[in-house]
Amino acid sequence: MRILVVEDEDALADVISIKLGTQKYEVDTCFNGEDGLYNALTNVYDLIILDIMLPKVNGLEILKEIKEHDISAKVIMLTAKSELEDKLKGFDLGADDYVTKPFHIEELIARVNAQLRGIGKVKDILEYSDLSLNIRTSILTCKNTNETINIPYREFLLLEYFIKNKEQIISKEQIYDKVWGLESDYESNNLEAYLSFLRKKIKIIGSKVNIKAVRNLGYKMEG
Repeated sequence: MRILVVEDEDALADVISIKLGTQKYEVDTCFNGEDGLYNALTNVYDLIILDIMLPKVNGLEILKEIKEHDISAKVIMLTAKSELEDKLKGFDLGADDYVTKPFHIEELIARVNAQLRGIGKVKDILEYSDLSLNIRTSILTCKNTNETINIPYREFLLLEYFIKNKEQIISKEQIYDKVWGLESDYESNNLEAYLSFLRKKIKIIGSKVNIKAVRNLGYKMEG
């Protein structure tokens, strides 16, 4: 599942993003309201964590805009304010939950999980052909050989995306968007390197599955 974090405090935004990443969520981060609004309207998210006090466009204005555009993402508001009036305004505009700073990161994660549980949390096991990927442990198993291997985070995101889109051609742009999100520091050869690592791991456990390049189009998982 994909989450957008809009928070102008860099350190807090990083902590939230890292913690959500360890829970296997895909996370995009914006540090001002203008970028946050743009991404909320142009990408598909399951949940948006939205600070109220933001530069350029404040969180309540963003919330109002995305609701007017019928964006279905759940919204958790973050704010240093604790006044009842501010909370009521957020709820009136369509917020699903509200967390007042300072807060424990574990509480925020619990609230995120609670909101996403209602729209169908991802199942623990993804399967394709002779492969079985445990979402919670990142363990990949070949059912024919019973061999297992641990998949590192970025390769896990790649494999998860391919399994969910099995036997479909996926472009490089789609992969960059899903696996690297809004990060801008990746290079084109990073994808080839991670795919190479992933192919080797699939081969090591004895699977017949392969991720093949489709000339001028992208990549396709076959098994």
